Amino acid sequence: MKAYSVDPRAQELKAIDIEIQANTVYSFFNSILIDESSVLAKHVIYSDADAMNANKKPFFIGGQITFGDVLVLGRNEFEDMEASIPQDELELLIDYEVNSFYTDVLALIASSEINLYRTFEVEKKGEKVALSSEWVLYTFNIADERTQEYFINELKKVVDAKESVEEYMKKMAALALNAAS
Repeated sequence: MKAYSVDPRAQELKAIDIEIQANTVYSFFNSILIDESSVLAKHVIYSDADAMNANKKPFFIGGQITFGDVLVLGRNEFEDMEASIPQDELELLIDYEVNSFYTDVLALIASSEINLYRTFEVEKKGEKVALSSEWVLYTFNIADERTQEYFINELKKVVDAKESVEEYMKKMAALALNAAS
């Protein structure tokens, strides 16, 4: 079955042939902790959930920050299947350049227990909105330089005080969400 592997260190996207079995994904990463993302239509992106904490190289795929090697398969409902996206189209969706805002923040939170993709709820005008730390980073990445500096400086205080990075992300999500209204 056709799949793709991405190696951000070598900046290489390869088409590979794999046989899907119950442990294929776990064997690929040699780990039982796997993140999956559906940022690409009709596809699933698998990655090692510990890659950020292991300081694996970050990169963007489909605009989403990802860490270390990834495996891309097709997806129909809940079933993995052959990847259907052409390799040249997938290549266009990969960006190996990660700016200083992301690298600074990732260096600070690498030793935390945070999962960037896990959702949490934030309240906006009485409504609960599901967001993630990955959304928070994306949002502050597009903010002005002073806002980014504020975000990083406050994050340093949280990390130095050994406080919850996830609680900090929730607080920043609420600030960003309510500032947009």
